[in-house]
Amino acid sequence: MKHLLYRLFEHQNLAREESRDVLIRMAHGEYNESQIAAFITVFLMRSITIDELTGFRDALLELRVPVDLSAYNAIDIVGTGGDNKNTFNISTAACFTVAGAGYSVVKHGNYGSTSVSGASNVIEQHGVKFTRDVDLMRRSLDACGMAFLHAQFFNPALKVVAPVRKNLAVRTFFNMLGPLVNPTLPKRQMLGVYNLKLARLYYYLYQQIGADFTVVNSLDGYDEISLTSEFKCFCNSGESIYTPEELGFERAVESDLYGGDTVEKASAIFDRVLDNTATKAQKNAVVVNAAFAIRTINPLLDVATCIAQAQESIESGKALKSLKKFVEVNS
Repeated sequence: MKHLLYRLFEHQNLAREESRDVLIRMAHGEYNESQIAAFITVFLMRSITIDELTGFRDALLELRVPVDLSAYNAIDIVGTGGDNKNTFNISTAACFTVAGAGYSVVKHGNYGSTSVSGASNVIEQHGVKFTRDVDLMRRSLDACGMAFLHAQFFNPALKVVAPVRKNLAVRTFFNMLGPLVNPTLPKRQMLGVYNLKLARLYYYLYQQIGADFTVVNSLDGYDEISLTSEFKCFCNSGESIYTPEELGFERAVESDLYGGDTVEKASAIFDRVLDNTATKAQKNAVVVNAAFAIRTINPLLDVATCIAQAQESIESGKALKSLKKFVEVNS
Protein backbone atom coordinates (compact mmCIF):
# COMPACT_ATOMS: atom_id res chain seq x y z
CA MET A 1 0.00 0.00 0.00
CA LYS A 2 2.86 2.41 0.79
CA HIS A 3 4.26 1.90 -2.70
CA LEU A 4 0.83 2.49 -4.25
CA LEU A 5 0.25 5.63 -2.19
CA TYR A 6 3.58 7.14 -3.26
CA ARG A 7 2.66 6.51 -6.88
CA LEU A 8 -0.77 8.05 -6.45
CA PHE A 9 0.68 11.08 -4.64
CA GLU A 10 2.87 11.59 -7.71
CA HIS A 11 -0.31 11.76 -9.85
CA GLN A 12 0.15 8.37 -11.47
CA ASN A 13 -2.89 6.33 -12.46
CA LEU A 14 -3.51 2.68 -11.66
CA ALA A 15 -4.02 0.07 -14.35
CA ARG A 16 -7.26 -1.90 -14.35
CA GLU A 17 -5.61 -5.02 -12.90
CA GLU A 18 -3.84 -3.01 -10.18
CA SER A 19 -7.14 -1.43 -9.16
CA ARG A 20 -8.75 -4.84 -8.98
CA ASP A 21 -5.89 -6.22 -6.89
CA VAL A 22 -5.88 -3.43 -4.30
CA LEU A 23 -9.61 -3.72 -3.66
CA ILE A 24 -9.39 -7.51 -3.27
CA ARG A 25 -6.57 -7.05 -0.76
CA MET A 26 -8.69 -4.46 1.03
CA ALA A 27 -11.61 -6.90 1.26
CA HIS A 28 -9.27 -9.55 2.69
CA GLY A 29 -8.27 -7.22 5.53
CA GLU A 30 -4.67 -6.64 4.44
CA TYR A 31 -4.83 -2.86 5.06
CA ASN A 32 -5.63 -0.91 8.21
CA GLU A 33 -8.19 1.88 8.39
CA SER A 34 -5.55 4.63 8.09
CA GLN A 35 -4.20 3.11 4.88
CA ILE A 36 -7.73 2.71 3.47
CA ALA A 37 -8.58 6.33 4.35
CA ALA A 38 -5.39 7.59 2.66
CA PHE A 39 -6.12 5.56 -0.46
CA ILE A 40 -9.71 6.77 -0.66
CA THR A 41 -8.66 10.39 -0.12
CA VAL A 42 -6.46 10.38 -3.22
CA PHE A 43 -9.57 10.05 -5.37
CA LEU A 44 -11.16 13.08 -3.69
CA MET A 45 -8.33 15.19 -5.08
CA ARG A 46 -8.37 13.92 -8.65
CA SER A 47 -10.82 12.26 -11.01
CA ILE A 48 -10.98 8.51 -11.19
CA THR A 49 -10.07 6.98 -14.56
CA ILE A 50 -12.15 4.50 -16.54
CA ASP A 51 -9.51 1.79 -15.95
CA GLU A 52 -9.49 2.43 -12.20
CA LEU A 53 -13.26 2.40 -11.87
CA THR A 54 -13.55 -0.70 -14.04
CA GLY A 55 -10.86 -2.48 -12.01
CA PHE A 56 -12.61 -1.66 -8.73
CA ARG A 57 -15.85 -2.96 -10.23
CA ASP A 58 -14.11 -6.15 -11.40
CA ALA A 59 -12.97 -6.79 -7.83
CA LEU A 60 -16.36 -6.25 -6.22
CA LEU A 61 -18.12 -8.44 -8.78
CA GLU A 62 -15.49 -11.16 -8.37
CA LEU A 63 -15.97 -11.11 -4.59
CA ARG A 64 -19.73 -10.71 -4.58
CA VAL A 65 -22.25 -13.25 -3.38
CA PRO A 66 -24.01 -13.87 -6.72
CA VAL A 67 -27.80 -13.78 -6.90
CA ASP A 68 -29.76 -15.10 -9.88
CA LEU A 69 -33.00 -13.18 -10.36
CA SER A 70 -32.63 -12.93 -14.12
CA ALA A 71 -36.06 -14.45 -14.74
CA TYR A 72 -37.64 -11.17 -13.55
CA ASN A 73 -35.63 -8.89 -15.88
CA ALA A 74 -35.89 -6.30 -13.12
CA ILE A 75 -34.59 -2.72 -12.91
CA ASP A 76 -32.43 -1.13 -10.23
CA ILE A 77 -33.11 2.51 -9.35
CA VAL A 78 -30.30 4.19 -7.45
CA GLY A 79 -28.45 7.43 -6.84
CA THR A 80 -24.71 7.57 -6.26
CA GLY A 81 -25.13 9.73 -3.17
CA GLY A 82 -22.51 12.30 -2.37
CA ASP A 83 -24.46 15.33 -3.61
CA ASN A 84 -24.51 16.82 -0.07
CA LYS A 85 -28.21 17.69 -0.43
CA ASN A 86 -29.50 15.30 2.28
CA THR A 87 -32.76 14.64 0.46
CA PHE A 88 -35.32 12.12 1.64
CA ASN A 89 -35.14 8.67 0.06
CA ILE A 90 -36.39 9.61 -3.41
CA SER A 91 -34.88 6.65 -5.29
CA THR A 92 -36.22 4.09 -2.82
CA ALA A 93 -39.70 5.63 -2.95
CA ALA A 94 -39.47 5.53 -6.75
CA CYS A 95 -38.70 1.79 -6.51
CA PHE A 96 -42.02 1.08 -4.79
CA THR A 97 -43.81 3.40 -7.20
CA VAL A 98 -42.43 1.46 -10.16
CA ALA A 99 -43.27 -1.85 -8.44
CA GLY A 100 -46.80 -0.57 -7.82
CA ALA A 101 -47.08 0.19 -11.52
CA GLY A 102 -46.53 -3.49 -12.26
CA TYR A 103 -42.79 -3.76 -12.91
CA SER A 104 -40.06 -5.74 -11.13
CA VAL A 105 -37.39 -3.91 -9.14
CA VAL A 106 -34.20 -5.29 -7.54
CA LYS A 107 -32.89 -2.49 -5.35
CA HIS A 108 -29.24 -2.63 -4.26
CA GLY A 109 -28.68 -0.27 -1.33
CA ASN A 110 -26.63 0.59 1.72
CA TYR A 111 -26.65 2.72 4.83
CA GLY A 112 -26.15 6.44 4.23
CA SER A 113 -22.51 7.56 4.30
CA THR A 114 -22.93 11.15 3.09
CA SER A 115 -26.57 11.64 4.06
CA VAL A 116 -28.63 10.84 7.13
CA SER A 117 -30.76 8.15 5.51
CA GLY A 118 -29.60 5.70 2.87
CA ALA A 119 -31.81 3.05 1.29
CA SER A 120 -30.89 0.48 3.94
CA ASN A 121 -31.72 2.95 6.72
CA VAL A 122 -35.25 3.63 5.50
CA ILE A 123 -35.92 -0.03 4.67
CA GLU A 124 -34.68 -1.13 8.11
CA GLN A 125 -36.76 1.60 9.75
CA HIS A 126 -39.87 -0.27 8.55
CA GLY A 127 -38.87 -3.41 10.44
CA VAL A 128 -37.47 -5.26 7.44
CA LYS A 129 -34.74 -7.80 8.09
CA PHE A 130 -32.03 -7.93 5.44
CA THR A 131 -31.54 -11.32 3.86
CA ARG A 132 -29.30 -13.40 1.60
CA ASP A 133 -32.15 -15.86 0.99
CA VAL A 134 -32.73 -15.87 -2.77
CA ASP A 135 -35.97 -17.84 -2.43
CA LEU A 136 -37.30 -15.12 -0.12
CA MET A 137 -36.32 -12.48 -2.68
CA ARG A 138 -38.24 -14.38 -5.34
CA ARG A 139 -41.28 -14.57 -3.05
CA SER A 140 -40.97 -10.84 -2.45
CA LEU A 141 -40.79 -10.08 -6.17
CA ASP A 142 -43.81 -12.31 -6.81
CA ALA A 143 -45.80 -10.69 -4.00
CA CYS A 144 -45.00 -7.00 -4.48
CA GLY A 145 -42.60 -6.54 -7.41
CA MET A 146 -39.69 -5.52 -5.18
CA ALA A 147 -36.60 -7.19 -3.69
CA PHE A 148 -33.92 -5.45 -1.66
CA LEU A 149 -30.26 -6.43 -1.45
CA HIS A 150 -28.33 -4.86 1.42
CA ALA A 151 -24.92 -4.13 -0.12
CA GLN A 152 -22.78 -5.23 2.84
CA PHE A 153 -24.40 -8.70 2.77
CA PHE A 154 -23.30 -9.29 -0.79
CA ASN A 155 -20.11 -7.22 -1.19
CA PRO A 156 -17.58 -7.98 1.57
CA ALA A 157 -15.30 -5.13 0.52
CA LEU A 158 -18.10 -2.65 1.18
CA LYS A 159 -18.46 -3.95 4.72
CA VAL A 160 -14.71 -3.58 5.35
CA VAL A 161 -14.64 0.07 4.24
CA ALA A 162 -17.98 1.08 5.80
CA PRO A 163 -16.48 2.49 9.05
CA VAL A 164 -13.92 4.55 7.11
CA ARG A 165 -16.57 5.92 4.76
CA LYS A 166 -18.84 6.82 7.66
CA ASN A 167 -16.03 8.59 9.53
CA LEU A 168 -14.88 10.50 6.45
CA ALA A 169 -18.52 11.49 5.71
CA VAL A 170 -17.63 12.71 2.21
CA ARG A 171 -18.36 11.15 -1.14
CA THR A 172 -15.81 8.61 -2.32
CA PHE A 173 -15.35 6.35 -5.31
CA PHE A 174 -17.40 3.76 -3.42
CA ASN A 175 -20.42 5.98 -4.05
CA MET A 176 -19.65 5.56 -7.73
CA LEU A 177 -19.26 1.79 -7.46
CA GLY A 178 -22.51 0.98 -5.68
CA PRO A 179 -24.72 1.24 -8.79
CA LEU A 180 -22.29 -0.90 -10.81
CA VAL A 181 -22.12 -3.90 -8.48
CA ASN A 182 -25.70 -4.99 -7.87
CA PRO A 183 -25.16 -8.74 -7.25
CA THR A 184 -28.06 -9.65 -9.57
CA LEU A 185 -26.35 -7.85 -12.49
CA PRO A 186 -29.64 -6.31 -13.70
CA LYS A 187 -29.78 -5.45 -17.38
CA ARG A 188 -31.89 -2.37 -16.63
CA GLN A 189 -30.61 0.50 -14.54
CA MET A 190 -31.86 3.97 -13.67
CA LEU A 191 -29.02 5.94 -12.10
CA GLY A 192 -28.76 9.44 -10.67
CA VAL A 193 -25.35 11.16 -10.43
CA TYR A 194 -24.22 14.46 -8.93
CA ASN A 195 -22.35 15.96 -11.91
CA LEU A 196 -22.16 15.73 -15.68
CA LYS A 197 -18.57 14.48 -15.75
CA LEU A 198 -19.63 11.44 -13.77
CA ALA A 199 -22.74 11.02 -15.93
CA ARG A 200 -20.57 10.72 -19.02
CA LEU A 201 -18.30 8.21 -17.28
CA TYR A 202 -21.30 5.98 -16.53
CA TYR A 203 -22.67 6.57 -20.02
CA TYR A 204 -19.48 5.09 -21.40
CA LEU A 205 -19.40 2.19 -18.91
CA TYR A 206 -23.04 1.21 -19.43
CA GLN A 207 -22.49 1.09 -23.18
CA GLN A 208 -19.59 -1.32 -22.54
CA ILE A 209 -21.69 -3.46 -20.19
CA GLY A 210 -24.59 -3.61 -22.64
CA ALA A 211 -27.31 -2.54 -20.21
CA ASP A 212 -30.60 -0.75 -20.85
CA PHE A 213 -29.88 2.39 -18.87
CA THR A 214 -30.87 5.92 -17.99
CA VAL A 215 -28.38 8.22 -16.24
CA VAL A 216 -29.79 11.49 -14.89
CA ASN A 217 -28.24 14.58 -13.34
CA SER A 218 -30.01 17.69 -12.14
CA LEU A 219 -27.83 20.53 -13.34
CA ASP A 220 -27.79 22.18 -9.91
CA GLY A 221 -26.01 19.15 -8.45
CA TYR A 222 -28.62 16.60 -7.33
CA ASP A 223 -27.95 12.90 -7.91
CA GLU A 224 -31.55 12.39 -9.04
CA ILE A 225 -34.23 14.33 -10.88
CA SER A 226 -35.02 16.96 -8.26
CA LEU A 227 -37.19 19.30 -10.37
CA THR A 228 -35.26 22.17 -8.78
CA SER A 229 -33.54 22.86 -12.11
CA GLU A 230 -33.14 21.54 -15.63
CA PHE A 231 -31.83 17.98 -15.74
CA LYS A 232 -29.85 15.99 -18.25
CA CYS A 233 -30.75 12.46 -19.23
CA PHE A 234 -28.38 9.96 -20.90
CA CYS A 235 -29.87 6.73 -22.24
CA ASN A 236 -29.22 4.10 -24.90
CA SER A 237 -30.65 6.33 -27.62
CA GLY A 238 -28.66 9.46 -26.70
CA GLU A 239 -28.93 12.46 -24.40
CA SER A 240 -31.54 15.14 -23.71
CA ILE A 241 -32.16 18.10 -21.41
CA TYR A 242 -35.55 18.63 -19.79
CA THR A 243 -37.07 21.41 -17.72
CA PRO A 244 -39.61 20.69 -14.97
CA GLU A 245 -42.15 22.92 -16.68
CA GLU A 246 -42.08 21.14 -20.04
CA LEU A 247 -42.96 17.90 -18.22
CA GLY A 248 -45.89 19.56 -16.46
CA PHE A 249 -44.27 20.02 -13.04
CA GLU A 250 -43.82 23.07 -10.86
CA ARG A 251 -40.20 23.91 -10.12
CA ALA A 252 -39.19 22.90 -6.59
CA VAL A 253 -36.69 24.49 -4.20
CA GLU A 254 -34.03 22.73 -2.14
CA SER A 255 -35.94 22.93 1.15
CA ASP A 256 -38.85 21.02 -0.45
CA LEU A 257 -36.75 17.86 -0.68
CA TYR A 258 -34.81 18.05 2.59
CA GLY A 259 -34.91 14.71 4.40
CA GLY A 260 -34.48 16.01 7.93
CA ASP A 261 -31.78 15.33 10.48
CA THR A 262 -32.81 11.80 11.50
CA VAL A 263 -33.68 8.54 9.78
CA GLU A 264 -37.10 8.74 11.43
CA LYS A 265 -37.87 12.09 9.80
CA ALA A 266 -36.70 10.93 6.37
CA SER A 267 -38.73 7.74 6.74
CA ALA A 268 -41.84 9.72 7.64
CA ILE A 269 -41.56 11.73 4.40
CA PHE A 270 -41.02 8.49 2.48
CA ASP A 271 -44.23 7.08 3.98
CA ARG A 272 -46.23 10.21 3.21
CA VAL A 273 -45.18 10.07 -0.44
CA LEU A 274 -46.34 6.49 -0.81
CA ASP A 275 -49.65 7.05 1.01
CA ASN A 276 -50.22 10.15 -1.16
CA THR A 277 -50.20 12.71 1.67
CA ALA A 278 -46.79 14.32 0.95
CA THR A 279 -46.27 17.81 -0.40
CA LYS A 280 -46.61 18.31 -4.13
CA ALA A 281 -42.84 18.81 -4.53
CA GLN A 282 -42.01 15.63 -2.62
CA LYS A 283 -44.50 13.56 -4.58
CA ASN A 284 -43.47 15.06 -7.93
CA ALA A 285 -39.78 14.24 -7.32
CA VAL A 286 -40.65 10.58 -6.77
CA VAL A 287 -43.08 10.49 -9.69
CA VAL A 288 -40.62 11.89 -12.21
CA ASN A 289 -37.81 9.53 -11.16
CA ALA A 290 -40.19 6.58 -11.31
CA ALA A 291 -41.38 7.75 -14.72
CA PHE A 292 -37.88 7.75 -16.21
CA ALA A 293 -37.30 4.30 -14.70
CA ILE A 294 -40.48 3.09 -16.42
CA ARG A 295 -39.23 4.62 -19.65
CA THR A 296 -35.96 2.70 -19.24
CA ILE A 297 -38.04 -0.48 -19.16
CA ASN A 298 -40.31 0.65 -22.01
CA PRO A 299 -38.25 3.04 -24.17
CA LEU A 300 -41.01 3.27 -26.79
CA LEU A 301 -43.37 4.93 -24.29
CA ASP A 302 -43.45 8.71 -24.29
CA VAL A 303 -42.50 10.53 -21.10
CA ALA A 304 -46.07 11.75 -20.45
CA THR A 305 -47.39 8.17 -20.42
CA CYS A 306 -44.65 7.09 -18.02
CA ILE A 307 -45.45 10.02 -15.72
CA ALA A 308 -49.13 9.07 -15.79
CA GLN A 309 -48.28 5.46 -14.84
CA ALA A 310 -46.14 6.64 -11.91
CA GLN A 311 -48.81 9.06 -10.69
CA GLU A 312 -51.49 6.38 -10.92
CA SER A 313 -49.33 3.98 -8.89
CA ILE A 314 -49.24 6.44 -5.98
CA GLU A 315 -52.74 7.90 -6.28
CA SER A 316 -54.44 4.50 -6.60
CA GLY A 317 -52.65 3.15 -3.52
CA LYS A 318 -50.73 0.51 -5.50
CA ALA A 319 -47.33 1.89 -4.46
CA LEU A 320 -48.35 1.82 -0.79
CA LYS A 321 -49.73 -1.70 -1.20
CA SER A 322 -46.39 -2.78 -2.68
CA LEU A 323 -44.55 -1.32 0.33
CA LYS A 324 -46.87 -2.95 2.87
CA LYS A 325 -46.59 -6.35 1.18
CA PHE A 326 -42.81 -5.96 0.97
CA VAL A 327 -42.60 -5.26 4.70
CA GLU A 328 -44.90 -8.20 5.44
CA VAL A 329 -42.85 -10.66 3.37
CA ASN A 330 -39.45 -9.43 4.55
CA SER A 331 -40.01 -8.83 8.27
